[in-house]
Amino acid sequence: MSKADNMLAILWMLKQGKKITSSEIADHLEIHVRTVYRCIDALCASGVPIVSEAGHHGGFSLLHPLVEAPIFFDAGEQLALVHAATFAREAGYPFGQKLEQAVRKLKQYTEPEQLEQLQRYEAGLEVLRPEPELSLEPVLEQLETLCAKRATLRMTYRKRPESPEQPRSIDPYGLVHWQEKWYIVAFCHLRGEIRSFRVDRIQAIESTGHSFARPEPFSAKAFFMNQLLSAPRENQDILALCIQGEGWAVEELCSHWYMHHYLVKQSPYEAFFDIEKDALNTFVAKLLLPYGPAIWICEPTDLNERLAQMASELAEYYRSHEKL
Repeated sequence: MSKADNMLAILWMLKQGKKITSSEIADHLEIHVRTVYRCIDALCASGVPIVSEAGHHGGFSLLHPLVEAPIFFDAGEQLALVHAATFAREAGYPFGQKLEQAVRKLKQYTEPEQLEQLQRYEAGLEVLRPEPELSLEPVLEQLETLCAKRATLRMTYRKRPESPEQPRSIDPYGLVHWQEKWYIVAFCHLRGEIRSFRVDRIQAIESTGHSFARPEPFSAKAFFMNQLLSAPRENQDILALCIQGEGWAVEELCSHWYMHHYLVKQSPYEAFFDIEKDALNTFVAKLLLPYGPAIWICEPTDLNERLAQMASELAEYYRSHEKL
């Protein structure tokens, strides 16, 4: 049997409520006494209250009955946890040290053969991301704690790098990680509505000592994405956008986080979207401009004029700076 199986078998023997010796355990499970001691040590490390008594009438027993069974992970579950830790680490997870500690503990009590296999799989997965901003970890941990406690906080916030600092009182509902940045979704007492704030622009945080009731059901992720996607407003014109182009460009546009939300139909060299008129002439136009001759707009045709105007203004800007 595996080490986890032996540990579980020993635990069930101890749960019978009788004192049992290492020799009795070894004979019952047909394992070496040294293996018994290793399994007992691992159970103790995982929080099982095992008492050891020496002497003629000694042996192992439980300090008190167990209400919950300890958790054992098979090889696949261990691999999933280690890989999840890799993603969390690269995102700047606020409880990074605790995460590393948990992974080390997991590896410490894994059989040598399973550990070797786990390390091989772990080496086969890496995440390419910008270096996480480690200075944010204490702030993220504090925000996460205040979210869990439903505690109103007072913060000093800078909306933009050039903006002056401004005090805000907020009820933090949840953290969101988006495009390599962390955001806190919260009810803003100053504005009287739910808003999102970039964590790296928070200058200071302190608890007010007041608590709040979080609206249920509420999803910080859903609120954040609705803000980004700017759901169609009443009486807002919706236009059909048809784009043709090179295969890679069409595929890239269709999989873009914003464009994918409005995608109606896609083929290898053509895509159809239904998008608000205002968004089409602003955000979408800026998104399409860098693709240059790799794409062309079939509908609406006046969007081509908008792109031509933007390209002309950009060219004039750089020409004027050449003369300076």
